[in-house]
Amino acid sequence: MARPKLTVEKRTITGRKAKALRREGLLPANLYGQNIKSQALKLNYQDFLTIFKKTGESGLIDLAIGKSKSTQPVLVGDIQIDPVTDKILHVDFRQVDLTKKAQVTVPIELVGHAPGAEEGEGILIQPLSEVEVEALPEKLPDHLEADVSSLKEINDAIRIADLEADKEITILADKEEVVAKLEAPTEEEEEPIPAEEPTVIGQEEEEGESGAESKEEESEKKPEEKSSEKEKPQKKAN
Repeated sequence: MARPKLTVEKRTITGRKAKALRREGLLPANLYGQNIKSQALKLNYQDFLTIFKKTGESGLIDLAIGKSKSTQPVLVGDIQIDPVTDKILHVDFRQVDLTKKAQVTVPIELVGHAPGAEEGEGILIQPLSEVEVEALPEKLPDHLEADVSSLKEINDAIRIADLEADKEITILADKEEVVAKLEAPTEEEEEPIPAEEPTVIGQEEEEGESGAESKEEESEKKPEEKSSEKEKPQKKAN
């Protein structure tokens, strides 16, 4: 299967000035790796999204810089995401040697049906949703699968040791770490409903409309204004 090709350009704008690139639909990036000098790059934002959806963090990409006809195999490294918009702000590309093993994090997908969960015996949970693996770059998986069809009773679990992976792939995690488990359902205690105080007819509307305003006005008053109001004598009605 042919690797996707991604064309990037060298970048001179760095730091906070990179915001200008994002406004133009460009994504700031860096290229790093062994025996190469780190390079600041920029690329089309949508082009990256399209390819990243196919490759993830474990799929190889042929990176071309500028008009160069030569490419270099890279993996997607760290990705910075805006916590408010969820948009990608920056991406790192890691150059790899196809003859040397690389480490990446891949998702764990649950497959099959857990009888215990379907029959109402328990609730299926997944404490571990991703794991680090090691393999030659061209042998890296895009995900691992955990078959939950053996989970029938409470506390039945699938562990790292139960995951099936090719011999070329090493899972870098404790073999006893739990991936999926059947837990007993928790019973929710009903909270007592507090008794409602009787509402005096005629006061509800007045309190609803003026309550918030009076509290706001009171909080904005200075301490000396509040104390002077308390000292003012009330006028008697004629």
